[in-house]
Amino acid sequence: MIDWSRQRLLILAPHPDDETLGCGGLMHKAKAAGAEVHVQFLTVGDTADNSAAGFSSAHERYTEIKRVADHFRWDGWDIAFPGDEYHLKLDRLPRFDLVNTIERTSPLSVGALRPTVVCAPHRSSYNQDHQVTAEAAHTALRPSDRRSRYHPPLVLAYEEAADQWHYEAVTSPDLLVELSEHDIGAKTSAMRLYGTQTHEHPHTRSELTLRSLAVLRGMQGGTALAEGFHTMRSLA
Repeated sequence: MIDWSRQRLLILAPHPDDETLGCGGLMHKAKAAGAEVHVQFLTVGDTADNSAAGFSSAHERYTEIKRVADHFRWDGWDIAFPGDEYHLKLDRLPRFDLVNTIERTSPLSVGALRPTVVCAPHRSSYNQDHQVTAEAAHTALRPSDRRSRYHPPLVLAYEEAADQWHYEAVTSPDLLVELSEHDIGAKTSAMRLYGTQTHEHPHTRSELTLRSLAVLRGMQGGTALAEGFHTMRSLA
């Protein structure tokens, strides 16, 4: 069993809302237990969408982040590459820049924060920003000598409902974190605060989708609700 009260979590989110979609329940559970929670966003900018306006602005997205940060009581958050130059274009950045940001140059880098738990997106996402964030995290958290370079003991890849849209079979999560009704309620409430990103069902970011995935993962662990993660490193 993981004692969440003793943890310092670093969530790597390609865009604002990914941290909530993948880890909203865990963030609430850990914070309630006494953990620190920090969120490193990679990018944010104006986004074309299917709303009446046809896009959500970076200003709207920043306002939403602040509301969600207060909701979850994050201990810190940062955006590494803000602006339309990078948003949905992270695959154009040199991999070295992304890796270096995660590993050492960001205020919330692994080297600066020394988290005990790091959560990154899963590589199976169809979104190019998610894919390169996952690969950069994989490199930044690579094995080496712990005496000369900090190693977070627990490294996890979180899932989003759309990750299953993949031409290759995606393995099931091997770590299930049990959630309470309060945890899943906090997660869905946070997604409502991301008003530009929330959609009616059927949609991968609908409230029913989030709850349904939590019910499925809970059933797999013999409990009512859970979030699923893929373990990249677990050092006891």
